[in-house]
Amino acid sequence: MWIYSIDNFDVLLYNITMGKLRIPKKDISKIKNLRSKGYSVSEISKYIGRSKSTVSKYIQRVKILPQFESILKRKQESSKTRSEDLWLESKKNAQKLIKKLYLRDKIFLLVGIYWGEGTKKELNIINSDAILLKAFIEFIKEIGVTKNRIKASVRIYNDINHNKAIDYWANILDLKKDQFFRVETIKGKKKGKLEFGMCRLRIEKSSKEFKLLISLINVIKSHVMSS
Repeated sequence: MWIYSIDNFDVLLYNITMGKLRIPKKDISKIKNLRSKGYSVSEISKYIGRSKSTVSKYIQRVKILPQFESILKRKQESSKTRSEDLWLESKKNAQKLIKKLYLRDKIFLLVGIYWGEGTKKELNIINSDAILLKAFIEFIKEIGVTKNRIKASVRIYNDINHNKAIDYWANILDLKKDQFFRVETIKGKKKGKLEFGMCRLRIEKSSKEFKLLISLINVIKSHVMSS
């Protein structure tokens, strides 16, 4: 079975039995040799004609020859500096583009958040991204929802402290602790997972606002389909 990779248009043979992507041994040898001589992932990718992800896979644990260590370090530092400069420039450009959020902007952001993350039966949303939930609370004010109508619940792994999780979400979302009505525990450990779990926000008596929000989503859908 042949698989065509979009990245660099590699044509790789897929071994169904082993479940692994294979490339010729000579290419693997070249990748490791170039890496040992201080070549960066980007340089090896261009030289060999393989994707960066493929190169990264085969340079693991390759030792850089002593005489090339300083060369690779300078390349990595230069790449890091370029990346940091680009992030700084992007941040400035983003601030120029956004400037200030007006009512229409907030409505569109609310629609985007709910379209992607909200439930479609009632007005509630669950997420692990505290900033996204904070934005949802802020923007939903624009369609008449007051903060005191919000009821929250937390979903956490069973090795996470319940009180710490509620303290975290209540503090960052600026909600009162008595607005949290339930803690749902999931079997497992938080190692490598969400430190404070996920938070669900449900709006009480929200039939009117829910229908408005879903209608806004449908209007935008119709515009997209007709464009």
